[in-house]
Amino acid sequence: MKILHSKGKVFIFIIMTGFLITACHSLSTSNKKTFRYNEPTGIASLDPAFAKNQSIIWPVHQLYNTLVQTDAHLNIVPSLAVSWEISNDKKTYIFHLRRDVFFQDNEAFQDGKGRRLNASDIVYSFSRLLDKKTASSGAWIFNERISGENAFQAPDDSTFQLRLLTAFHPILGLLSMQYCSIVPHEVVEKYGRDFRSHPCGTGPFQFKSWEEGQDLILIKNDNYFEKDSAGVRLPYLDAIKISFFDNRATEFLLLQQGRLDFMNDIDPSFKDEVLNKKGELKKDWEGKIQLSKSPYLNTEYLGIVVDSSLPAVKASPLRLLKIRQAINYGFDRRKMITYLRNSIGTAAESGFIPPGLPGFDSAKVHGYHYDPVLARQLMREAGYPEGSGLPVITLKTIDIYADLAGFIARQLEEIGMKVQVDITQKSLLLEETAKSQALFFRASWIGDYPDAENYLSVFYSVNPAPPNYTRYKNLKYDQVYRKALVENNDSTRYDYYRMMDQLMINDAPVVPLWYDEVIHLVNPAVSGFEANGLNLLELRHTRIR
Repeated sequence: MKILHSKGKVFIFIIMTGFLITACHSLSTSNKKTFRYNEPTGIASLDPAFAKNQSIIWPVHQLYNTLVQTDAHLNIVPSLAVSWEISNDKKTYIFHLRRDVFFQDNEAFQDGKGRRLNASDIVYSFSRLLDKKTASSGAWIFNERISGENAFQAPDDSTFQLRLLTAFHPILGLLSMQYCSIVPHEVVEKYGRDFRSHPCGTGPFQFKSWEEGQDLILIKNDNYFEKDSAGVRLPYLDAIKISFFDNRATEFLLLQQGRLDFMNDIDPSFKDEVLNKKGELKKDWEGKIQLSKSPYLNTEYLGIVVDSSLPAVKASPLRLLKIRQAINYGFDRRKMITYLRNSIGTAAESGFIPPGLPGFDSAKVHGYHYDPVLARQLMREAGYPEGSGLPVITLKTIDIYADLAGFIARQLEEIGMKVQVDITQKSLLLEETAKSQALFFRASWIGDYPDAENYLSVFYSVNPAPPNYTRYKNLKYDQVYRKALVENNDSTRYDYYRMMDQLMINDAPVVPLWYDEVIHLVNPAVSGFEANGLNLLELRHTRIR
């Protein structure tokens, strides 16, 4: 029995272990190849119209398909659409659909057999996203982007046409999101709101059972259309079983016992148990679990409200560019990542765009590094030599980031800047940042789709908060942003992206902290389970020995 020591706490699982062994016995004795993972936050819905967070996105990705998808390198590639064409004005997209795709069997269909997917299903699914009765959190994908009531059209069963109001190159990335999964109208209409627990799509797995709070089971879709390079029909797995233990230590124990096949991320309570300060698996765990790390489209940062028309900003020293730059130079990101995060992630010393996206280039976008001498000089130039006369600056964060905020505050104090860390509830902080009431706050931006525009939209002045939480405004930035949206040449567009990133970083409305990494702890019996920049759970090519 392994005992985990963390932050003065000891987790002992003697009683729990007997229960878990019993609960998982059926899996261990079955010949079926079942991939097992735990979702500690629970799953609110299996309706893709509400795929707003990772816990929902992961199972939805197994059940459904989208017109286009991302590959392992975040390129847009075919899925339900085999090809597409773009008009000269870049406002019309014509998609040509596969003809070998069928919905999973369901009582809503004639004789209970899944029917062939056709273009009208695309029209229905996208229109449903926009329907106020659906109240989808994904309506923003098409709001103010599509051209009127005829934006979605199906000229024939195998052709779908999308019309935009104005050219918007990242639209293909948006269409790869799970919100844009294709659903059959018969099943949605049969179950109504209960479609959340009676899902039906065209994906590699289909719904079997869901006992909320206990487990969710998906089984292989024998009629799935995709095959591997050898002509073998995907997926290789027979089933997926998702449990809902809300304790991460329990989840880790199950992984140790071989009763889970992977664990996403490493909880701070036992990261020192598993990883050394270089971010490597400790010797005790070699051969027992696999460690998988890859760039994650997530930039962690401190945001600073810079709209000087707001009374609170007018009275704050954060309105001064040199103070914001002094903060950026005033603490050691590399030391913070090494000792507080066990080298999970990369110090954010470039721009806001993270590694893994084509717009990222640390050789061309220069951010901030630790330079306390320069930080002190900037404070003197701002009129606060050694911090003299500088008011206390409040940094708002949530409890799980208290140690990081404390580290930054202590290092800034060494250059004469007093920072008070204010720990608040996540819901309250989100409300305050949306209303520009928190002038200095910790935040993160996780990519919704694989295009750097998603990150740069955070600073486009036309956008409200969210996503423009800092109320940043730069006319040159806005001009280049609009150019990038209509630019079809990838190389030129990436140059625009880097130009915007540098403009914004120079103005310092944010303090980038680190570029995150996807961390997976994986059962050694698992193969073909590759991480990706979106941290999308990809199981079509996964095998279990």
